[in-house]
Parts: sequence; C-alpha cells; structure tokens
Amino acid sequence: MRPISSLSCEAELKQAIHAIAADQAAMLETLVKWSAINSGSRNLSGLRQMEEAVLAYAKPLGAEVVFEDLPVTESVRADGTLEQRENGRSIRLIKRPNAVRRVLLTGHTDTVFPAESAFQTAKLTEGGALHGPGVADMKGGILVMLRALAAFESLLEKDTLGWEVLLSPDEETGSLASGPLLAERARTAHIGLTYEPALPDGTLAGQRKGSGNFSVVIKGVAAHAGRSFHDGRNAVVHAASLAQALASLTGMRPGLTLNVSAIEGGSAPNVVPDLAVLRFNIRLTDIEDLEPVEDAVQDIIEQYNAAQGFSVQLHGQINRPPKVISKEGSALMELVKTCGASLGLPIAYVATGGCCEGNNLAAAGLPNVDTLGVRGALIHSDKEYMIPESLSERASLSLLILAAFHEGHLDKALGLA
Repeated sequence: MRPISSLSCEAELKQAIHAIAADQAAMLETLVKWSAINSGSRNLSGLRQMEEAVLAYAKPLGAEVVFEDLPVTESVRADGTLEQRENGRSIRLIKRPNAVRRVLLTGHTDTVFPAESAFQTAKLTEGGALHGPGVADMKGGILVMLRALAAFESLLEKDTLGWEVLLSPDEETGSLASGPLLAERARTAHIGLTYEPALPDGTLAGQRKGSGNFSVVIKGVAAHAGRSFHDGRNAVVHAASLAQALASLTGMRPGLTLNVSAIEGGSAPNVVPDLAVLRFNIRLTDIEDLEPVEDAVQDIIEQYNAAQGFSVQLHGQINRPPKVISKEGSALMELVKTCGASLGLPIAYVATGGCCEGNNLAAAGLPNVDTLGVRGALIHSDKEYMIPESLSERASLSLLILAAFHEGHLDKALGLA
C-alpha cells in the first residue's frame, strides 16, 4: 500500500506537505521560544505559561478546549514523611468526537528541568542541531502534532475522522495523576499517536518495558555511637542490607531489573541513625510477571519489617505496565511504516526499556505508536538536542497517517469495516 498514490486526496496532500515544508523556519522559531519557557514538572507557573503558548498556537484548529484538573499525588520526603504534591491540569483539544474513526494524540507539556536549572535556552549548534531543554522531549513533538492536525484540517474531506489531543503536565514524574485520564480517553478512540522523540536516525520505539518507582521508609532506634551503640538500631545499615536483597530480584524473570537508586539518611558520625529512605525502580518485560514481582518485593519488605527494633514501610507501585504489541498495534505500526516509505523515510522499530504514555494507552487497550515526535537524543540531560528538519518531516508523516486512517486503511484490522 502506498498511501499518497492510493488516497483520494493525493493532490491536496501534496499541497499540504509543501505548505508544511514552507513552514519549517517558523516552526523552528516557535520551538526556540517554547524551549525558553521553563515547564519542569513541579513548576506550576511555568506549566501554565507553556499551556498558554500551546493554546495560542492551536487556536486556528477551532477545537473545543477542555481543562482537566489533576488530583494531588503523594511523595516521600527525605525525612520519611509524606508530601502532597499538586500536578496542574491536563489540556484536551477535541474535534468531531462522534466521527466513525477516532484518534487520540497525546503528549506532555512538562520537562525534567526544574525552575532553578541552569539549562534554560535553545541554540543551534555548529552541526546544525538545536540544543535546548525540551526541544526533543517533547515540545518539538507537540509542535509536530499540532502542525500535522492543521494540515489535516486543511483537507476538504475529513468528516469521518475525529481527533482529541491530550496534553499532560506530569509525564516526566510517571503520569501518576494523569494516568486515569489517559486510560479514560484511550477507551474512546480507535488508535493512539504519541509524540515522544524518535531516535536520531528516525527509528521508533516498539515494545516497551513496564516501570514503577518505589520508596521505602526504614525506622530504627537512635543511640550514641560510643556510649550505647548496641542499644541502637541502625536504619542506614538495615536499608543497605534491604537494598542488596531487593537488587537480587534482578533477573528473577527474563528482562526484569530492579535498580536501587538512592539511600538517604543518617546525620553525625557519632549517632546511630534511626531513619533511612531507600528508593528503587522496577522494569519488567512481561505483564504476567507483574504479580510475582510485586509479591517478591512484599515478601522482602515483610522480612525486614519483622526484624527487632525496625519498622519498614513500602510506598509506590508499578504504574506503567509493559507495552506489548497487539495484532491491531502491529497493523498500525505497518501503516506508519508505509506512510514513511511514501515520503522516502525508512521506518524501523526497536524494543526499549524506557516507558511513556504509550504504555498507559496500550494498557487501556488502545493500539498506538508512541515516538512520532522529532528526531533527537540525549534527552533528560543538558545535552538534549533535536534535528530541525525533522519538524516538517515528522509533521508530514503524521499528516499521512491521519489521512490514511481517515480513508479506512485500518478499518479491517480494527474491526471497523
């Protein structure tokens, strides 16, 4: 199948793709401006500024705008107490919600860079890449998404396809607050398109591992390290032993890893510490491993909680199940591949240990491709960059995907025929 040559709107598509290419410089200029808005996950005022910038860009789409206030979530402080954290709100842009074919396009307005980060502006490098916070992950992706939708809306025939954009402010912290909303909206659509960055060569993510972040609060008994050492119960030592026990679960199932990332606790050298906080992450490949892994972790926690003089409390969950590619998902991936070929863009997929909103959508039963944003790399670091020409390139790719879906190219695979 060659979507451009087989679609009834071939001439319009070519014209729209030409218009996207002509808009390349303006898109890049917009991305530089967006990158200068610090929208770290906890910077609520910055997130609101980013929201305003996105809505201004999206206004010509004529979509209904709905704001969804997100619930507060709990996190464990270094002192072992629980903190209630606000998460801002998600943005929904809705067009033709009752159409016979419906697509959910998702992304996130937050970045990993806090308000006090030294990494605040974007600039072109000598090699021609754009280096800056969020340029790849994923302000560039949001720009690609919205430009593709504008191009699709320029087509004369579009009424059989309805779309919804869902932009969340907490993806970089695990989508804990927006996860239920992602699942709810996923159940109203037939396919999902998510705009995380592709690899620099254009490779997309396929199957993804699941993930969960955990904190363990360990309480012992404080004592003078000289006078009454044996009366104390050292929470840091107990946490270190617990860390080894948890880390030993790595490999208990194929592809399973448990990464102990931090132990916080202790004070002066002459004090037996009575508090420690241990943090770890779990990644798993198979959804069937979820319960056995959670049970194994709980068994270890109970064992260490039973030790005399200690209290051990676990917080957290595996909140993003593994993304397994369904039959419908494979059909969508093939369609993306075919659309890429029509543009001279070879599309390949690779399994990854990373996770994103694509995990959430797949868990809700929605087939999706989740790396349709710009080409880029070194995300989550102050070396993050994107390849500027991929703005127009990836917007054209998404336009073809939308047009092909609109004309029924996935109807048989999705049971819509």
